[in-house]
Amino acid sequence: MRVVTLSEIPKEDLGEATPIPGWTGGSVTRSRQTIIPQGESKNYNCSIVNFSLGSTTGWHFHDCDQILVVTHGTGVVANEAEEREIGVGDVVHIKAGEKHWHGAKADTTMGHITVTLVGSKATWL
Repeated sequence: MRVVTLSEIPKEDLGEATPIPGWTGGSVTRSRQTIIPQGESKNYNCSIVNFSLGSTTGWHFHDCDQILVVTHGTGVVANEAEEREIGVGDVVHIKAGEKHWHGAKADTTMGHITVTLVGSKATWL
């Protein structure tokens, strides 16, 4: 068993993502905090992704399902059909192959835990 304190996990800069047209202007910076280090689980990848004001992931899809759990701030998750506001405690299930993006609203930062399968791939559009 392993217990971590989220505020004590070091942050890794993820650089910039592709902006969503019409969503935000300027920098779309993000950072990651790894909850389950590579090789520590045969099944899952798990980390926190932190978004600066108005930053997003850019459009992408995964070859496995993805689970998001919002840990701070307010954000949006969107697919080709809809956009939904998400906040602390919300859990999002995104199915494999579903084109989507997620990120912070313009006036707040946002963070979420992300869970995917070990060996899975994301494709950025």
